[in-house]
Amino acid sequence: MKHSGMRWITILVVALPILSLISGCSGNTNSSNSLNMASMSDMPSEIQKAPVTVSEAYRFAVANPDALKNVPCYCGCAAVGHTSNYSCFVQEVKSSGEIVFDQHALGCSLCVDIAQSVMHQTQEGKTPQEIRAQIDQTFSQYGPSNMEPVK
Repeated sequence: MKHSGMRWITILVVALPILSLISGCSGNTNSSNSLNMASMSDMPSEIQKAPVTVSEAYRFAVANPDALKNVPCYCGCAAVGHTSNYSCFVQEVKSSGEIVFDQHALGCSLCVDIAQSVMHQTQEGKTPQEIRAQIDQTFSQYGPSNMEPVK
């Protein structure tokens, strides 16, 4: 019995580090770990208090403006002057660098879904053209684009 117990301890001592290495390479990563994201502490309190998918989308928008300026939104926000998915999150960046956030995406799941899709496709290494095509294909069913079509 004593030898059997020793054998299990030896197996655990050898197996645990191996299992840790395997799980570290499994590809299951949090989206904020592998993407360029703005700091949560730089976000206004209403964004910090928002659901994770919403706050991640705002953080991604701030850190990756071109990624979201490349894609339209299909929620009907062109009527309020939005010109891309980016403008659902950021109203303007002042010459001082101060960001004026647009609160529209705090209450619009379609805006957030589009940004999350861009985030996932960016993680997959897709090009801006591939991402735009996928966004158009997936979300155009919900309404008119707030951008000019790609030519």
